[in-house]
Amino acid sequence: MTVDMPWKVDDKELSKKYRTNVGRLIRAWKRGISDQEIIAKTGITPATLHLIKQDIELTHRHIRLAQKKLKLAQDQSASIRPDFF
Repeated sequence: MTVDMPWKVDDKELSKKYRTNVGRLIRAWKRGISDQEIIAKTGITPATLHLIKQDIELTHRHIRLAQKKLKLAQDQSASIRPDFF
């Protein structure tokens, strides 16, 4: 994740890690291209493609969790009231 866009997957970092164009893979998945077609067109091994997909899913999970925690903290700070009981 980058500093200016903290709620996006950093595909450039993943591209360096896996030495392939991850942005292109993401666009292919969004267009509905199957994993087998991607493997055939790019020459990536199935194991590497699976690892890339897992990294992206994990990053999305972390982003959603961070957003949920931030919203919860904002809601709690907005509703702070003295407890009399």
